[in-house]
Amino acid sequence: MANVEKRINQDKTISYRVKIRLRGFPSQTATFERLTDAKRRASATETALREGRYFKTSASKKYKLSDLIDRYIKDILIRKPQSIAAQKAQLLWWKDKIGEYLLSDVTPGLIAEQRDKLANAMSARNKITSPATVNRYMASLSHAFSIAVREWEWVEDSPIRKISKLKEPRGRVRFLSDDERNKLLDICINSSYPHLHLIVVLALSSGARKMEILGLKWQDISFERNIITLYQTKNNEIRTISITSMVLELLKEHSKVRHINSDFVFPSKNRLKPIDITKPWEAALRKANIEDFRFHDLRHSAASYLAMSGASLAEIAEVLGHKTLQMVKRYSHMSESHTAGVVERMNNKIFG
Repeated sequence: MANVEKRINQDKTISYRVKIRLRGFPSQTATFERLTDAKRRASATETALREGRYFKTSASKKYKLSDLIDRYIKDILIRKPQSIAAQKAQLLWWKDKIGEYLLSDVTPGLIAEQRDKLANAMSARNKITSPATVNRYMASLSHAFSIAVREWEWVEDSPIRKISKLKEPRGRVRFLSDDERNKLLDICINSSYPHLHLIVVLALSSGARKMEILGLKWQDISFERNIITLYQTKNNEIRTISITSMVLELLKEHSKVRHINSDFVFPSKNRLKPIDITKPWEAALRKANIEDFRFHDLRHSAASYLAMSGASLAEIAEVLGHKTLQMVKRYSHMSESHTAGVVERMNNKIFG
C-alpha cells in the first residue's frame, strides 16, 4: 500500500516521499516538498487501488506502445497463422511511427493523426492508400489494444474506440466477360507455370479464395464424394465445395503426377509451402490484355455467374462462405430474372 516518508536532504531541506508497494507490480515512488501534497497522492493512490483503477494506470505509464505490439505479435498473432504476414506488417508500421510513446500518452488524437498521414501516403504501386487498407491498419491496432484492456490490464480503455473508420466505397463487382474468360483460360493453358490453368478454373468454378486454393492439401480432396473441404478459411469456419465436370477431371489428372514428398496440391519448388503464382498470373493478364483485374476478382466472377444462372443470394452466400447476405447483395442486380420468376410464380399461384 502507500506510505509517506520524511526525508532530510543534503542541503538540509525537507521532502516527503510517497512509496507504493503492491505484490506483482513494481514499486512506485514520488517526492514532494510539502507533506500535504504527499498525503494527497497517497490517499488518491489508495482510493484507486480499492476501485481497481491503479493497476491499469500504473501499467500504462510503464509500458510503451512498442511493448504492447511486441507482446501481441509474440503471444497473440502467432495463434493466427493466416493473418501473421499482413497484420505483423501493419503493427510494425504503427510501432515505427508511434511505438516510443507510453501507453498513457497514446491518445485518439495521436492515432487519428497517423491514420490521416497513412490515408494520404503513396502505396508501393504509386497509388494513394485506399480507405479499406487504412481501416485494416486500424483494425490490427484495435485488436491489440482490446487484448491489452481485457487480458493484460495495461490500459483502462482502447483509444481506437473513439476513432471513426474511413468511409469505404461500395464493394466493386469486376468479373470476366465471356470473351475475357476464354482469352485468359487459353493463355493459362500455355503458361510457364503448368498448373496456373487448373488454379484459375478451380477459382472460377468454386469461388474459393486464393489462399484457400493454394493452401489445399491432397487429404482435403475427396474424389469419392467429389468435394473439397476447406479447413483454412478467412472466417475460420470449415467449408466444403463441390467439384464437378471440367475441374474434377483436371484435378484427377493432376493427382497422377503429385509429388510424393509434399502434401500440397500446388507445392513450391522446395515442397515445403504452396506455390507463389504472382508472376505467372500477372503475365497471363498482360498477354490476355485484361486490365483492372485481380485474382480475387475470379471469386466475384464465380458469384456473378451463379447469380446470372439463377442462384439466390442465400445460395451464393453459402457457396462463397459468407455468414450474412450483406456481402452478396452486390450481385442482386444480376439475378433480377430469377427474382422476377419467383414473383411471377407466386402471383400465378395466388391470383391464377
